Amino acid sequence: MSPGSKQPLPSRDEPPAAEDLEIIEPLCSVFRRKLKSEGLKYTPERAHILDSVIRFDGIFEVERLIEELRKGPLRVSKATVYRTIRLLQEAGIIQRVLFDQEQSHYQLVYGSKPSDLLIRVDTRQIIPIDVPELVAIRAALCERLGLEAKGHRFQVFAIGR
Repeated sequence: MSPGSKQPLPSRDEPPAAEDLEIIEPLCSVFRRKLKSEGLKYTPERAHILDSVIRFDGIFEVERLIEELRKGPLRVSKATVYRTIRLLQEAGIIQRVLFDQEQSHYQLVYGSKPSDLLIRVDTRQIIPIDVPELVAIRAALCERLGLEAKGHRFQVFAIGR
């Protein structure tokens, strides 16, 4: 079962079958494991950054994240934020959204269904789109190659007529 897929819930009288349960590891555990593999520590600053990333709904920019962090009780340097964003990306918790050359945008992907996007190049508007056929294409392609799909990214760049 892929993240975000809808399965009918079992009745209250019968427990869910083991194959119907999907256990998603907590993000802090995923991040801690990544940090440990790099010989780094899970500091309060990194925990605060991770928590702030989780709270963003949809696409975010690092500069906006820094603004939000400055409102909190913990001081986090800009350098720490940028290093942590890189580590979160390497851990597969967030992914960079290709949008423009001037400003990097990111979205949370681990444990959630990342949005496929239509990006208006002329207005800089980002529109989440749902294309269920892509999941079937992705699954068929991976099955043909003997692989298991873990996700995909689909972005359409468009301008007004």
